[in-house]
Formats: sequence, structure tokens, C-alpha cells
Amino acid sequence: MALHDQTRKTASADRTSSGDSGRAASGDSGGIASRLLGWYDAHHRDLPWRVAPRELLRGIRPDPYRVWLSEVMLQQTTVEAVKSYFRAFVGKWPDVAALAAASTEDVMKAWAGLGYYSRARNLKACADLVARQGGRFPDTEAGLKELPGIGAYTAAAIAAIAFDHPAAVVDGNVERVVSRLFSIATPLSEAKAEIRVFVERMVPDKRPGDFAQAMMDLGATICTPRRPRCMLCPLREDCSATVSGDPEHFPVRLPKAEKPLRRGAAFVAVRADGAILLRKRVEKGLLGGMTEVPTTGWTARVDGATTDAAAPFPGDWRPAGRIGHVFTHFALELDVFKTTTEAAAPAGHFWSLAHEISGEALPTVMKKVIEAAIPGATKARRV
Repeated sequence: MALHDQTRKTASADRTSSGDSGRAASGDSGGIASRLLGWYDAHHRDLPWRVAPRELLRGIRPDPYRVWLSEVMLQQTTVEAVKSYFRAFVGKWPDVAALAAASTEDVMKAWAGLGYYSRARNLKACADLVARQGGRFPDTEAGLKELPGIGAYTAAAIAAIAFDHPAAVVDGNVERVVSRLFSIATPLSEAKAEIRVFVERMVPDKRPGDFAQAMMDLGATICTPRRPRCMLCPLREDCSATVSGDPEHFPVRLPKAEKPLRRGAAFVAVRADGAILLRKRVEKGLLGGMTEVPTTGWTARVDGATTDAAAPFPGDWRPAGRIGHVFTHFALELDVFKTTTEAAAPAGHFWSLAHEISGEALPTVMKKVIEAAIPGATKARRV
């Protein structure tokens, strides 16, 4: 028996014999992995970035570029939202060299609407660095964490899925599964290290990439936040939360703090030919490098002006409604004003033609603003 196998089993036995309430009903980590992989072989999700078990058996290996791209896109974003963006990206840029050769502006435009825009900037920086280093991603967690935008979770996911390393991959789905499996009473915000220890003990030496994806699929399709389908779960006999009859109690969460509400105004200036006045945000900070209509100086910490007195130039600015948007740490309300003008674009601004608006790097909040003033303006249209 390999030394790390013996260490894993000894550690598991120590925890089981300690009387700790946070343990699986069976305490059999090896059996858990085996049962989970059997379920995954039959019930895995078909995802555009995934190499299915049947393909692995034919010798098809995951492409590190596609694994990396999908994992960056999936950070704080749903699978359904990512699918179309992933297909569009690999259609335009099929490998890391192609992405490195793209302009930052084109990458930001392709990312528009996916949110958390620092990910797009880091994506481009990472592609540039990997391309300069020969076009190959490092195959270790430590090496991957040296790349822009790759933290502990993403490094573990790439190492496991792309390179078959026995890395502990812990995302929100995995946290939920493990919290229930071992009835972890520690609030989730404080239980990260504890959960990781349990995952490390369960990771098998064979098929660690499939194990990581199986844990994610189990959390996404069976061990869901509400109304988990425990009778269909391959680990129901191992799950102490199921045995206790209250799986929804886990993971334990502390009450959420209420998000502050910030206010501001946004200004939609339209030319007679339908062009809209836009500008680019500074590269750093919230929505960095994205495109926007003129707006006031709101931030996560302070309100901006809310009247047409703050418009980018004098004009007949008419109210066009109010939009709301929720960011990670605050909520935002913007009063929208609209005017029609033939004025030249002020310094730092530019006119975007009507048929080009849908291709601009507009974040969702700015699409809402424009739609409030000109319904349908951000939808793709034929020239």
C-alpha cells in the first residue's frame, strides 16, 4: 500500500474513533469515492468543456486550456450562463496562443455580461504569460497558482481535471455535499479548512479528476441547497445528515449582512442616426476596462449625483426611468436620463453606431440603463 494511502486511512480512522459528530455514517472514504464514481459514470452532466468518462476510456484527454477557461468562467457564475460564453470563446480563440494574440478590447467585449470583469483581465494576462512561456500550462497546483487569476480552487481543479493529480477541489457544491455528509456544525464561513481536510481524505489516487467533477455534479443535481433528492443519492447510506433526517440544516450559515444601497444617475445621449454616447471605464476597480454611458461618481462606498445637473454636457435631458442592479457587496439604483443631440463627443467619449452597440463591452448594469432609455437597443441587429 502506498504511504499516502496508509496516511489517509489512518487519519480517517483517527477521526472516526474520536467520537466527532462530524463524520459520515459509514466512515468509509474509499467506499465513498467508489460509489460516487460509479454514479458519475452513469449520470454525469454533458458539458461543452468536459471530457466524459467514456471518452477518457478511449484515450481522449482533457485540454488544459479548455479546463482553465471553463473554471475561470465558472467562478461565481452558473453553468447555464457559462455554456454560451464558453462556446463563443473557443470558437474565436481555440487555444491559448489564439487568446494571447487577441486584443484586450475584443476579450472584454466577448466577456460582457458574464460579470466579475477582473476575471476577464486576468484571463488575458494569464494567456499572455502562458503563451510567452511556450504555450503549456504548468501541471502542478503550485505552478498554476503562479499564473494571473488562478487561486487555490482553480489551481486544484485544473491539476485534477486536466492533469489527473489527486488534488482536493472544493467549490460551493462540494462544500454543501461534505457539510451534509459529515454533519459539519461549524458555520460555513469558518469551516473551509475543516471541509478541505475531509475532501483530501476522500480523493482517490485513480480518477481524481472525475472524482472532483462527480462531487460538483452531485451538489448541482442531487445534493441541492433546497429539497435535496436524497433517495437518488449514491452516498445516502454514508451521509450522517440524511441519517439524522435534516440535510437542509447543512451547511450552517451565519445571518447575511444587508447590502448597502447606493444611488447615482446615468445619461443616454442619442444622435439622430441612433448612435449612443459611450466611454471606457478606467482599467482598475469595479467594472474596470468596460464600456459605459456617462454616469455619476457612485462607488461601493459612496453615492453619486442623481440629477441631470451632472450630465456630461448641457441639453434637454428627460427622465427615462430608474434601474436597479446588485453587485457582490452593494445594491445600486440609477436614475436614467435621455437626450437627443448632434453635439460632438466630449473628450474621453465616443459615439457607437446603433448596429455596433450589442458588440460593445457593456456590463449588464449598463445594458439595463440603455434598455430603459431605448428598449431593444442592446440586442444584436443586422446592418
